[in-house]
Amino acid sequence: MATKYNIVWLKRDLRLTDHAPLHHCAEDTDAATILWYNFEPSLIGDPHYSDRHFQFIYDSLADLNETLSSHGTQLLVTYGDTIDSLNCLMEQVEVKTLLSHQETGISMTYGRDQEIALWCQLLEVEWKQFQSNGIQRGRSNRNGWTEDWNDYMNAPQHAYGLNQINWIPLEEINSLRICFEHYWRVGNNERFQRGGEHEAHQTMQSFFETRVRGYQNNISKPLSSRRHCSRLSPYIAWGNLSIRQVYQAAQDAIDRGFATADIKSMSARLQWHCHFIQKFEMEHDMEFRSVNRAFEKLDKPVNEAYQRAWKTGHTGYPLVDACMRCLIQTGYLNFRMRAMLVSFFTHHLWQPWQDAAPHLAGQFLDFEPGIHYAQIQMQAAESGTNTMRVYNPVKQSYDHDPEGLFIKDWIPELKNLPVPYCHEPWKMTTMEQKIYGFQYGQDYPEKIVDIEQASRYARQTLSEFRKRPDVQKEAERIVRKHTNESSKVVTKSPKGNVRSRNR
Repeated sequence: MATKYNIVWLKRDLRLTDHAPLHHCAEDTDAATILWYNFEPSLIGDPHYSDRHFQFIYDSLADLNETLSSHGTQLLVTYGDTIDSLNCLMEQVEVKTLLSHQETGISMTYGRDQEIALWCQLLEVEWKQFQSNGIQRGRSNRNGWTEDWNDYMNAPQHAYGLNQINWIPLEEINSLRICFEHYWRVGNNERFQRGGEHEAHQTMQSFFETRVRGYQNNISKPLSSRRHCSRLSPYIAWGNLSIRQVYQAAQDAIDRGFATADIKSMSARLQWHCHFIQKFEMEHDMEFRSVNRAFEKLDKPVNEAYQRAWKTGHTGYPLVDACMRCLIQTGYLNFRMRAMLVSFFTHHLWQPWQDAAPHLAGQFLDFEPGIHYAQIQMQAAESGTNTMRVYNPVKQSYDHDPEGLFIKDWIPELKNLPVPYCHEPWKMTTMEQKIYGFQYGQDYPEKIVDIEQASRYARQTLSEFRKRPDVQKEAERIVRKHTNESSKVVTKSPKGNVRSRNR
């Protein structure tokens, strides 16, 4: 009797533990298991993705292969259109079941999965898709979602031994390889976190055993957050860790009594993480449209010069530029600074959030579509349900980088300037510029906008816009769809508009 094969299609779940499809394979030993990853040209060319993402994926796959080698097998890695790769595979083996986790991705991957579903139907191939990280497909509202999420996080992890799985032998894997080149490999850059399940668990261990102490005090600081934040986001985004693994590790640390307040603060953000992905799962057109659709009538003329200065870190506002340059070179920035970048782009530069989204996605090593689009629209104040936050980049600079250490690290043009001039170089007199060997406007660009005027315009325009009946109606729809039954109240100020806060 010919061997049948279970094909485990890896997407954003690059791990071997707490993995529902592999758990299924451990219980179905009548079929051999092929662990498959396909590099898709359409994804490689998509503006949301960049070399840093595929390097991280490459590292993750290499890490998996290191573990699989002791079990006499390896990953099957292919390059090409997903259906073409599957057709090529079908010509060589008899597929029993295609297994994967559900993916809440961009429109391209959503469309691809629809095509795969049709392909499976036509070829009579069973495709089992498993829930990922407590995200629930098919929901029309949030009633009971939090309770279901908590049940999922507290349930036992999928338990199986890799030696329980009937793996396809290495020699057969080698015979199945399809033309594939590592052409995106950009080399190991020590400024970027390396991918892989082993790296993920080491990072998680170091966080919950030592680095978490001071989490709450340092989470907003662009420099010290690089150590005291968990740094687990890329490992969660690409599935080197499941959210459940992180959640239960946090609970174990709390039970030990170590840095309890810090860990509880971090742990609460895990639910918010899934909350935003669930929102995207239920309303995925927010990739293109304002979640509050009435905001599509808001006029924001494109200014290419402004956008170019923002994207390259040359706006004339030191903290904004330091954050962007840091992000470009390391792929990481803490949450508050990310929010400030979006606020500056959408409020001070008055540019459409749609133009910021692909650029930031390509820079964030931890790009997660559901969080990305929900957060960008929230910071752009186009949800119509959240407090409008206009971050003052100068105030943020003094508050969170008072000595200018982060700024000087990423903007060498300002490294010799003392406080306060590294925060506000435009305040230097001609004599002071000569003393410090610095020429404002030449060594470092002049401010491209006046933030006081820009803030005033943004706050006034958005506040008036939020009073519109169509905006209010949309806000009520959003609340009905994305909150529990008991929370369906739109909070308004006495004048009917959401409070604005200059931060």
